[in-house]
Amino acid sequence: MVHHSPSQSGVRHVPSAIRLIARTAACTILVLRPPCVLADAIDTYIRAEMSNQHLPGLALAVIRDGKPVKVKTYGLSNLELNTPVTPDTVFRIASMSKQIIATAAMLLVQDGALSLDDPICKYLEDCPEAWRAITVTQVLSHTSGLANEAPGNNPLLTESDMDVIRRAYPVPLKSKPGEKWLYSNLGYSVAAEIIHKASGRPWPQIIAERIFMPLGMNDTRTTSLTDLVPNRAAGYQFRDNRQGNALPPIQLRPSGAFLSTLADLIKWDAAVTAGKLLPKPVQDQMWTPVRLSDGSSTQYGFGWWVDEVAGHRRIRHGGSQPGFRTEYSRFVDEHLNVIVLVNGESTRPDDIALEVANQFIPGLVNDRKTIRLSPSELAPYAGRYRVGSSSILTIGVDGSGLSIQSSDCCAQFHLLAETPSVFFLSKDESYVFTREGDQVAQLEVRFGTAASAGASELKAPRIP
Repeated sequence: MVHHSPSQSGVRHVPSAIRLIARTAACTILVLRPPCVLADAIDTYIRAEMSNQHLPGLALAVIRDGKPVKVKTYGLSNLELNTPVTPDTVFRIASMSKQIIATAAMLLVQDGALSLDDPICKYLEDCPEAWRAITVTQVLSHTSGLANEAPGNNPLLTESDMDVIRRAYPVPLKSKPGEKWLYSNLGYSVAAEIIHKASGRPWPQIIAERIFMPLGMNDTRTTSLTDLVPNRAAGYQFRDNRQGNALPPIQLRPSGAFLSTLADLIKWDAAVTAGKLLPKPVQDQMWTPVRLSDGSSTQYGFGWWVDEVAGHRRIRHGGSQPGFRTEYSRFVDEHLNVIVLVNGESTRPDDIALEVANQFIPGLVNDRKTIRLSPSELAPYAGRYRVGSSSILTIGVDGSGLSIQSSDCCAQFHLLAETPSVFFLSKDESYVFTREGDQVAQLEVRFGTAASAGASELKAPRIP
């Protein structure tokens, strides 16, 4: 298990080991399965996932045909104060913020204050020559060639957006503008500065005035550690078999700018669905994968991932910051949307959203059976496994499964057993232990299940 940062990025890299690193309304919906049983199935799954992965709290919304059919909260927003999660609990939504930043840019495009073809240097002082070919489209779609972060990024330092951008001026581009897709949080700092310059107002102000206030998103705002924020959730990291407070970044970065609640994000979903902010052709443009200079397609529009799951079109974005994981998935043809907010790190919220959506759209996720193993059956796998030259994965016995965590960073995860030697976190990949004689020799990560696993994507020899 190596560092997984969906969050800062919202990116679903391959495989996850490398990345690791109310009821009444629900019972009125017409689905292919008995709806009241469906509601119980979702609750059972969520509670099991929270128990397995040691998640403090979770907020869930399922919206179908524009109407919330399940709004449910679980667990605690603050373990020390023993306060429950509610629809008004305030979470860091991290990179889910990018869709809001991109929407603000598109509002200015509609106003005629900004063009997607504008060079970004039109809005940046002392812009380096290498950046002059980069356009607004490219920073919104991660095709600019800019690095993911500016050098010397310090999450505990308060800086202006231009200070961050200037630190990146000397850094060579990762690729020519438009040539490759490369996720860039820095690009969204540039986008926010462009919104500031094109509107003549600070980007938090124009977003509040043009988006949050008209939609009644009264509890959504920019992140701050110093302001008093009622109902703020604490963020946690489970590691070394204990729960601890996650250290939140002090910096405000547009790439993960906002605090919000489940109740406010339901309003956001309604506005996006109804086209309250942008006309449909413009929203569709944001949801159209951008093409590279060679004509090939990416899987990203403006602030949104665009992909398919089992033949079903999905538009989504996740978020990850210390102590928080988030996901907003839209299955556009089925008119089914799922929002997941978690104040812990030991989870894949995109997997949770898929499992929930699978209850309404059967066949999204392949069923994968689990078995219970005894501590004596699991004990041979416990130990340390080397990844590359410096990273170490630590495997431990955790109930009827295993725990896994990386020496690099991040939380401890729980692996479920499919067979005595094959375990999984996500249903589309396997953690396979191989032996030499009677001794466990190596941990491998492969796509697929025990019956269909492909070639190894990662090999971690056991450390004697």
